[in-house]
Formats: sequence, structure tokens, C-alpha cells
Amino acid sequence: MRLGYPNSMLAAETPTETPTETPTAPLPMVLDEVEVETVERISPSFVRVELGGPALADFGVDGPLYDQRIKLVFPDDAGRLPSFAGADDSWWGTWLDLPESERGHLRTYSVRAVRGTPAEPRLVVDLVLHLEHDATGPGSAWAAQAAPGDRLVVMAPRRGVPFGGIEFTPGTASELLLVGDETAAPAICRILEDLDRDARGAAFVEVPVGRDATALAGVPAPANVDVVWLPRDGAPHGSRLDREVRRHLGVAGSDDPVPETEVDPDLWETPVYSSSGEDVDLPVATVGHDLDGVYAWIAGESGTVTGLRRLLVRELGMDRRQVAFMGYWRRGVAMRS
Repeated sequence: MRLGYPNSMLAAETPTETPTETPTAPLPMVLDEVEVETVERISPSFVRVELGGPALADFGVDGPLYDQRIKLVFPDDAGRLPSFAGADDSWWGTWLDLPESERGHLRTYSVRAVRGTPAEPRLVVDLVLHLEHDATGPGSAWAAQAAPGDRLVVMAPRRGVPFGGIEFTPGTASELLLVGDETAAPAICRILEDLDRDARGAAFVEVPVGRDATALAGVPAPANVDVVWLPRDGAPHGSRLDREVRRHLGVAGSDDPVPETEVDPDLWETPVYSSSGEDVDLPVATVGHDLDGVYAWIAGESGTVTGLRRLLVRELGMDRRQVAFMGYWRRGVAMRS
């Protein structure tokens, strides 16, 4: 497999006689270019893009979307996209072998919705502009100037093939606790739409400003799931989430910040996996709180997620098999994917 640019200098090295190529089997996921069909600035901090293209005819998820993750490759610093035409199982190593300045920028997002028809689906993705952080990331910078006709590379589930990327697994839980900042808002909105209508619980979503909350608050949710939107409006990141989750659980507030040494920028802990290598399969008795029937899904900035993990697991003794903690990003740390 050769991974490169269709119009690069490599074309000058291509022999005039085209060699016979052995057809490659389809990859177990969709990995191809897509085109921006529509762009909508839905609020001060969110841009919604609709992606379409022939490759998405193979897109499919077995069951609800929930928090389904996909990856987008944004153009490199010169505005070019790497071509994945003819990619085989070696594509990842081949892509990494490209100079970092030429391989584009790989980032992870949640599917907000799927529109169109099964034959011609269009993926809807909400991108955060991170205005509080000067929008220096490639995803934010791209979203701020996105226009119909722009092209990206998408890596997404192929119909009928296991892909992963869904961490919302409440099992038989009788009550839900969904918590996240703006980066988790699209996933939480999708989860709320996909829940059974008899689901019970609460969702707390912190966003930068009030107009973000107003724009997103219309998401349909089960009648017995209380959805609370928390605009920061200048407050420290995560402070409103911590306070409201503690209030919801009936726990006194804490002014003790999480030490930097405790924050894993790659924090990812689910009922079956821990990025720290901890054993998540050990039952833990809750301490003075009835959390046996609660399933918690918490995502966002790693420092905020670490604080909430400490609250639920360390302070309240919540069984790790009942929680998913995911650090989507970390303040001051450049994301890799």
C-alpha cells in the first residue's frame, strides 16, 4: 500500500507502465474521503457539519448510536488530505510513516445523528470551537472556517463489522447519571435520544455560555431523566459540574482541587478497561450511599473527569463496574487523536 497525495511529487516517480495490482479486501471500517454538505453555527461554541459521500453507503451500527465515536482526518498545514485509496491492514503504520506535517490531523468525535437514507447516509457531527482556549486546535480551527464542499477523511463503523467506540453500557441499571462538558455534549444528546422512554436518572452538561445551553436544550429526553444545562459564563471549567453532581448525590461540596499529579490526560476507565491498569472487576461496597442501581457515564476534560471519579469511586465507594470515566481532552495538552 502507498499512502500519499494524489498530486504529489511521487507522481513523477510513477512508471509509465501500470503494474497489475491485487485487489485488497475491504477494511473492517469505512476509511475514505467525505464532503461537507452543510455547515450550521448552532450556537456560539458549536458548529454542526453534515458529511456525505459514496463511502458512507457502507456505514452502519448494530443498534443505537449512543456515544459512537468516529475519527476525522483534517487537512495538513498545506491544506492537503492524505489519500487512503487502496488502503489495507497496514494503513496505520503507513500513515504514521508520513512526516507529521503532511499526514493531516486525526481527531475523535461522536456521531450526533445520521440523516439521509441507508443507501446515502449523511453523518452529522457537532464540533466545539473552544473559544475560551483560543481555538488553536486543528479541529476547532477547521470548524471555524468550514464550508460546503470542504473534504475530510472519516474513519467510521462499516455495516455488519464490529467497530467498537460505544462506551455507554448501562446494563440493567435502574438509574442513570450522565455528566460532561461541551466536548461530551454531542454524545450525551445522542444518548438521551436513544434511551428507552422509561429510563430514569439525570444528565448534567456544562457548556461555555448561556446561548449554547439554549440552543442545545431542545434534545428529546425521557420524561424521567432530568437534563440540567450548566453555562459557565466565566466560571472555572468543571466547577459547576462538580457542584451540581454533589448536590444531586447529596454530598457536601469540596474546595480541594485535584492535584496535577493525579490527572491522567489519557484517563479512560470503563466496566471492562482501565487506562491506569487498575482492576475494575473487584466489587466495592458503597459508603453510606445507595448507588447499587446507578450507572454513571462521565466524559470531558481529564482534570474535571478525574475529580468526579475521585468523588464517586474514592469518596462514595461506587463499584467501578458501574461507571465509565473518559478524558476526552486535557487543558494545556495537545491532543494526539
